[in-house]
Amino acid sequence: MKHIGTLIIGAGQAGLAMSRCLSDRNIPHVVLERGEIANSWRHERWDSLRLLTPNWQSRLPGFAYQGDDPDGFMTMPEVSRFLNDYAAASHAPIEDRTRVLSVTRHGDVYRVATDRGDWTCGTLILATGACSMASVPRFAAEIPDRIEQITALDYRNPDQLAPGGVLVVGASATGVQLAAEIRAAGHEVILSAGEHIRMPRHYRGRDIQWWMDRAGIHSTRIDEVDDIDRARRVPSLQLIGSPVQRFCDLNSLAEQGVEIVGRLSAIRDRAALFSGALHNHCALSDLKMNRLLETFDAWAKGAGITGIGPIERFAATPCPASSRLMLYLGSGHARTILWATGYKPDYNWLHLPVFDRKGRLMHREGLVAPGLYVLGLPFLRRRNSALIDGVGADATAIADHILCAHGRSAA
Repeated sequence: MKHIGTLIIGAGQAGLAMSRCLSDRNIPHVVLERGEIANSWRHERWDSLRLLTPNWQSRLPGFAYQGDDPDGFMTMPEVSRFLNDYAAASHAPIEDRTRVLSVTRHGDVYRVATDRGDWTCGTLILATGACSMASVPRFAAEIPDRIEQITALDYRNPDQLAPGGVLVVGASATGVQLAAEIRAAGHEVILSAGEHIRMPRHYRGRDIQWWMDRAGIHSTRIDEVDDIDRARRVPSLQLIGSPVQRFCDLNSLAEQGVEIVGRLSAIRDRAALFSGALHNHCALSDLKMNRLLETFDAWAKGAGITGIGPIERFAATPCPASSRLMLYLGSGHARTILWATGYKPDYNWLHLPVFDRKGRLMHREGLVAPGLYVLGLPFLRRRNSALIDGVGADATAIADHILCAHGRSAA
């Protein structure tokens, strides 16, 4: 059995940022990684995916994008290289291809069992991210066997899909992107849309992320929102990593021939049943978009920002007078169901009393229990906590907390 003062589980952007912050404070540590550095970016994303944040926003403690395309969007191989370069520059002490099997508490230390031996530590940081598992509704088990099911974590490209129609469930960034790609490949596509947030890629001549960054939206703290649980469940914006395509929304999908239906609410008698609230969801999405754009306008005016375009507003999302409420799964309209219904962390190996009644990890700004921290979850401390650009501030705060716990000054 090996002992180290501090262990980090996960070598994605969160674990690497945490490692860099600990190294900067001379805190000995080791990073355990189940596969390779940036393993999820390498092996659990679809082929055509690009980051939804521009390259200039790829900023980590002591490291940032230095290429010649700051307004571009990294592909998955480019993200992997970026994080590999970061690990090398930081001299991160990584034990790769080491899968954690269990974490237990023994007195004042945590015991971490892996497939390559056991560790003990006084401080443990969970940096495995928020997207380890696909979140699929329970009624998926009621879908007939003849219908193939795939999640966004397993999807790579349209070639792996069976011939015929595809029902894409979920209309956040993942769902709309995959619906567009699969439709362009020649499949008939039905998109089931519940709550979503429409957003232009660029507004008044600047990328939407420039506005989010400069207007302080990304840096919103948890104590500045009324309902943090609700804020952590807000859908991702309907965006695509492209400076050319302004919208990847229900309007653009309908123009491509994608059929839009309401939220998939149940499977009954071999039929998919859809909510009749599509119009309401679209209206609420447009309302949220326009409210955010108005916030940007007010900030730009108050800050005296120049060099931007005129105020813009966009036509409402047109919804059909009535949309399909049922799809018989034996009709042939859908040979495949693709679940783009979100993700969740995987803590099956964490055998500690740190979960609420719904199985969610409990924490306060990343502090789970004495000596136990979590990093890389949505709205951990700020709105951008789960982004490459946001995890560094959280890692810095946690590193300072660990330093103080060791009786040393964070200054």
